[in-house]
Amino acid sequence: MVQLVGAKTDLRRVGSRWTGLCPFHEERTPSFSVNAEEKLYHCFGCGEGGDAIRFVMETEALEFPEAVEVLADRYGVRVEREQDDPQAEGARRRRERLLALLERAARYYANYLWESKEAAGGRDYLAGRGLSEAVLRDFSVGYSPSAWDRMLLASRSAGFSEEELYASGLAQRGRGGALYDRFRGRIMFPLADARGRVLGFGARRMREDGPGPKYLNTSENELYRKGRQLFGLDRARASANKTGRIVVVEGYTDVLALHQAGITEAVAIMGTALTPEQLQQIEKALPSGRVLLALDADRSGQEAMLRAARIAEDRGLDLQVIEMPVGTDPADFVTSEGVGAFQLRMGRSVPMIQFQIRRVLADADLDTPTGRDKALEEARRLIAAVPDRTATRDELVREVADRLDVPAEWVTDTTRRVAPATPAGSAGDVIFKPDHEFLIMCLASDELGREYLSRPGDELFIATSVRRARAHLAEHFDDPLISLAEEDPATAVVIHNVSAEAQERRSYEEHELRSQVLQLEQRRLDHEIKIASRDGDHARQSELTAARQRVREELGGVMR
Repeated sequence: MVQLVGAKTDLRRVGSRWTGLCPFHEERTPSFSVNAEEKLYHCFGCGEGGDAIRFVMETEALEFPEAVEVLADRYGVRVEREQDDPQAEGARRRRERLLALLERAARYYANYLWESKEAAGGRDYLAGRGLSEAVLRDFSVGYSPSAWDRMLLASRSAGFSEEELYASGLAQRGRGGALYDRFRGRIMFPLADARGRVLGFGARRMREDGPGPKYLNTSENELYRKGRQLFGLDRARASANKTGRIVVVEGYTDVLALHQAGITEAVAIMGTALTPEQLQQIEKALPSGRVLLALDADRSGQEAMLRAARIAEDRGLDLQVIEMPVGTDPADFVTSEGVGAFQLRMGRSVPMIQFQIRRVLADADLDTPTGRDKALEEARRLIAAVPDRTATRDELVREVADRLDVPAEWVTDTTRRVAPATPAGSAGDVIFKPDHEFLIMCLASDELGREYLSRPGDELFIATSVRRARAHLAEHFDDPLISLAEEDPATAVVIHNVSAEAQERRSYEEHELRSQVLQLEQRRLDHEIKIASRDGDHARQSELTAARQRVREELGGVMR
């Protein structure tokens, strides 16, 4: 019992008992006790307790029969099964032989990585990713010889048949029916089940321009199903149970880098979308707690997270997102920025709903009224699913309102396109109206308008399209529709619309143009004050508020 528990936490003898830090919850002072005579454990901090079988069930996320089998295998106890028919016994023996073959293959590949000259390139590649020999050996990472039949010959000499080699996925048939090694000249990552038994392999080719796919997995067979596997789950369960979270990443090296850095609750989906079967495995290993997704920030990684959200919602899992810099995976980030920076991002993980809304805002075309209307409608739809009067909903509403430059009530009002007090039209039209009005007034006002076009800074205008339109009109004041860029239709639409409207307007006086500039400046200051308030930057907020008061006073004077 002491040996079994001691593999999960350091134990120290105190009188007739053994004590240590609890493997089931975070603590600084030992409150966990093992009674070696009665073979029982108990934690006075969290209340967990039981016998050896219960300990294996809880720390390795196994059902009772599986825990019995694990203990029997580990300590050489023969398990007798009642009422087993010959067919079931035969299937079990076949499975045990295939598992033994795969375990033997994993040891062979691991030895080959460290002992062969051929694998030097593999060792250099892994070292270049910042991975130590210790973590590589811990995960039994290996290398497959480039010859066509090394695994075949070695396995035959150990008494395994060609049929077993084919069934295990270690060999495949050529056009003539002859067998050859499936994995050749690749870095090998053993893929184990929750009990640590090797079921297959993921293999990375060494040359970027080499033959075959960059990553090659064991073909699906009676043991291995890609959609059910999570790389590193067997090693992550104990830490996940202790920390109350699992970190889901995309690739093998991400898991290795995080485990090496001490984040040992990391598992990988191996480049696929998170499947219902994988979520079931996570739920089994972590019945309650958080699932943190740290997938690549590119388009495919974001899509994978959104698909996972739809699956997790049905299972009631608390799914959150660790936001990663674009073009950086967790392995690269930990290597370049350090584990502390990654842990900081873990602490700032956001609920999936917030990630979805940020994705909508990031993808939106905010340079056009139509694009802003679309983003507002999609954000409204997502926020509508969040319960009223919650901190999460309030935070989401503020974020959308700030990003789209609209009042908060526009975000929560799902019955109207704009708030009752606003003029008719879409939210996007209302947002852009002050910018367009300034351009129209300038175009309608001859030389004074030409002068005022160049006065405000770009920061006063909401959209890039308006800024570009202002620059074009300042350059082509007398012929606004000349030399329009076909590759920039959003800007062209603005120029067409304001030019047509200006033809119908009277010429404006200087105090009217100045008034419009001051209103744009006041809007900018209002927006920056909200950001400073949200960020808790009180000094900046006070500075901006004073500036806004000066603008209001000047605006009042101009209007009088």
